[in-house]
Amino acid sequence: MADRELVVQALRELVEALDRRVAQVERLGETRIASEAAALRRGAVTRIQELTAAPSHRDTREAEGSGEVMTDDGGPLRKEE
Repeated sequence: MADRELVVQALRELVEALDRRVAQVERLGETRIASEAAALRRGAVTRIQELTAAPSHRDTREAEGSGEVMTDDGGPLRKEE
């Protein structure tokens, strides 16, 4: 599994854990904790979207390598004189 996939997996687990969390309204400071948890969740979701939308290094290398036009025989296109 690629590093990016590991990060996305960990972020998804974090989001799931935050979704399972039940606010303890009788606790001192719970409002702040809930607010920070919500901000953390938003940040994690945003990062997941960024990581899953961005092309991987492999995709980038393949795109860079495909810049040259190939002929039917697999060789580079010859300029006509």
